[in-house]
Amino acid sequence: MKKTSTRLADGRELIYYDLRDDVVRDAVDRRPLERTVTTSEVRRDPLLGDSVAIASHRQGRTYHPPADECPLCPSQGERLSEIPDSSYDVAVFENRFPSLAGDSGRCEVVCFTSDHNASFGDLTEEQAGLVLEAWTDRTSELSHLPSVQQVFCFENRGAEIGVTLGHPHGQIYAYPFTTPRTALMLRSVAAHKEATGGENLFDAVVLEQELAGERVVLEGEHWVAFVPYSAHWPYEVHLYPKRRVPDLLGLDEAARTEFPKVYLELLRRFDRIFDGPGGEREGAGEPPTPYIAAWHQAPFGALEEFEGVSRDDFALHLELFTIRRTSGKLKFLAGSESGMNVFINDIRPEAAAQRLREVASS
Repeated sequence: MKKTSTRLADGRELIYYDLRDDVVRDAVDRRPLERTVTTSEVRRDPLLGDSVAIASHRQGRTYHPPADECPLCPSQGERLSEIPDSSYDVAVFENRFPSLAGDSGRCEVVCFTSDHNASFGDLTEEQAGLVLEAWTDRTSELSHLPSVQQVFCFENRGAEIGVTLGHPHGQIYAYPFTTPRTALMLRSVAAHKEATGGENLFDAVVLEQELAGERVVLEGEHWVAFVPYSAHWPYEVHLYPKRRVPDLLGLDEAARTEFPKVYLELLRRFDRIFDGPGGEREGAGEPPTPYIAAWHQAPFGALEEFEGVSRDDFALHLELFTIRRTSGKLKFLAGSESGMNVFINDIRPEAAAQRLREVASS
């Protein structure tokens, strides 16, 4: 992998990640951009104890542009984009309309490929491996910023999720606090550790899934993917390395090498969930399966509030889920979910796992 860091016209950082070492990245951003001004602010809710990012400047962000005006495609001639070069393998840049900025953290965009019409599942194993290297490198770099306590790499895919740019891409949020979801996990880990005399909760959950078997979707030598016992979403899969590590930096070479094959197979199965008996997609003109893919990593800040727990007690894992519950129907977060955070799942986790095994690549 070759890494090249440069600056866009308004001062934002752009990083190219290339498969070949001989690639030269010296294209200049020729757009007449003024420096980005953000109004990002983090406010703490005194009742719930969580934080909300106030980012009113995002109202003017790019919204569903036509394909020939995509800001994530490479620049061509006088059609200038966020990527000054005429091609790229993987590119990462500071978001022009960030939810978090300055003392409130940082937001980055990760472009998985220059092919506008592709998706992550269309990548080769070599390309997917390069994205993993980019995620890992950005996690390392962002963790050293004084305002950052947790790094979150994720992909939103599909208009149903709220994606406003069709080009295959993800994002990285570098939060100035430990996120509420991670804090809940750490409290559960601390309670389980105390109750069992030191057993790790993540290890116990993964082992239970492997022994039960009925919710395991696929398993490699270094990774295991399963539908959780209490899945919140219609189709939800958690992917764990078999050797517990706190973050992407902790993965060994064997796990890194196997990851692309396992992850690409998962994504391709997600696109076949709603196919008919002969491979026909149910519902005329139904788009590919919308999903969110989210990496959960240990915070880099102090964990004193989680008594007896260290970063090494956390387990890196990826959660992949779709909001589509059946052909043509979405799972909406209505009263119980949005008002009380109590999820109601329309599909038994065991049935979801069975379906994801049925649509395996032949």
